[in-house]
Amino acid sequence: MASRQKATVHPPGTDPRRWKALFVLSALQFMILLDMTIVNVALPAIEDGMAFDQTGLTWVVNGYALAAGSLLILGGRLADYYGRRRLLIIGVVVFAVSSALCGLATHPAMMIVGRFGQGAAEALAAPASLGLIALLFTDAKERSKALGIWGGLVALGGTLGYVFSGLLTNFTSWRWIFLINLPVALIALVAIPALLDESRATEKRGKLDVWGAVTSTTGLIAIVYGLLQAAENPWGSGAVVLPVVAGIALILTMLVIERRVADPLLPRGFFHNRTRSVVNFTSLFFMAAFIGYTFMLTLFEQDVLGYSPLQSGLGYLPLGIGIGIGIGASSVLVPKIGVKPVVVAGFIGAGVGLGLTSFVSTESSYLLGILPGMLVFAVFAGATMPAATNAALHGVTKQDSGLASGVQSTAQQIGGALGLAVLVTFATRRFLSDVTAGEPVEVAMTNGFTLGFTIGAVLMLVGGVLLAIFLERVDGALRDPMVEGVEAEVANMTGDEAPRP
Repeated sequence: MASRQKATVHPPGTDPRRWKALFVLSALQFMILLDMTIVNVALPAIEDGMAFDQTGLTWVVNGYALAAGSLLILGGRLADYYGRRRLLIIGVVVFAVSSALCGLATHPAMMIVGRFGQGAAEALAAPASLGLIALLFTDAKERSKALGIWGGLVALGGTLGYVFSGLLTNFTSWRWIFLINLPVALIALVAIPALLDESRATEKRGKLDVWGAVTSTTGLIAIVYGLLQAAENPWGSGAVVLPVVAGIALILTMLVIERRVADPLLPRGFFHNRTRSVVNFTSLFFMAAFIGYTFMLTLFEQDVLGYSPLQSGLGYLPLGIGIGIGIGASSVLVPKIGVKPVVVAGFIGAGVGLGLTSFVSTESSYLLGILPGMLVFAVFAGATMPAATNAALHGVTKQDSGLASGVQSTAQQIGGALGLAVLVTFATRRFLSDVTAGEPVEVAMTNGFTLGFTIGAVLMLVGGVLLAIFLERVDGALRDPMVEGVEAEVANMTGDEAPRP
């Protein structure tokens, strides 16, 4: 029995299936994140085909963001408690069912429910997936490379959604932007059990902190909902203020609960790690600028420059290529010079790219007006992604890898909602002000968009300064508690001494 057990247990970072598992996890997350943005270019076709009113149409986008942003922390903790592979499989099933519901929808309510389901699928699958990757790759250099690949495909999913949406909507039907997910989900359901062992927190735990989960989830729902309402209502209106205040109150209630329960949803001291805290905080700035940029650039190209959905979608190809280049460079540099120089340079360089984009005008061409800023932004934003993910997992134990992944993903989702709420709101108000002052509509729209790009650039630069001041040095060769926890577990299972570098 002992020899059989030794034959099936691999020392940390030596599982021969880990690279195949990484491919499956990355491809799955690529498809899930693809669906976050793939609807944007297809919205007019969905509106016509489903008889949506304008208010209902916004929930095709917002429903996903609301479900994902509010459930990610809970999804991460459930993965730690009940098994990361199990939660990943559940997430895939939810994703497939929700995609089918969207693709076959005959009523607006079916579409909105399906989009909420897709967001919930991300909340279940993303923390479990990233937590599994962190445990599969315990060698610092391999982990940096693996996180770079995972982050690269995820980022490409977020950006190439515009490309695929334009192609599918132009040549087939908008329904295929959802139905194409079904074969991917089927392949994942076959591959996951074959390539991944179950993984969960091994410490003896009490019951799940139900009240902490309820207050944190409902609090995040209220905050994200309020931020999304700011895109259509004044900041001081009840539609914005009431849900945000209620959400903050619920989060504060959750913090009180966490101090009193024996096994809190958020372990005490989780945010005492300065590196994790500052990276998660600046992720708000990064995603606000990133999502705001892609959303406003799409509108600028179609409403001001007159691009078709296909032209606009194909125009994002250099963004995906640039992100891939940046991720590749980051994966090489982080093990050599550490996380801090790479992530700081990434934020500042991305801010410069947005600054270049803010000079567009009604007469701008794609090659000279849009492409230079896009390439600079893409390369530096891509370099930021794996470095920031590495920092967000710094010092995390095996017990809390899913939670740490969920916290970072939550910050990213809330940041995206902030981008739509803040940047787009400022852009819209500048547009209305200029139109009232007598500016031509195209000029007024461009002025609004350039203001939004400028604010995004400032957010990136401020994030870079905060990281330069507060981020600790994270050495790519550091042995962190997660590595030691996995090695100790393997040593206990095999009876061997944990390997040392």
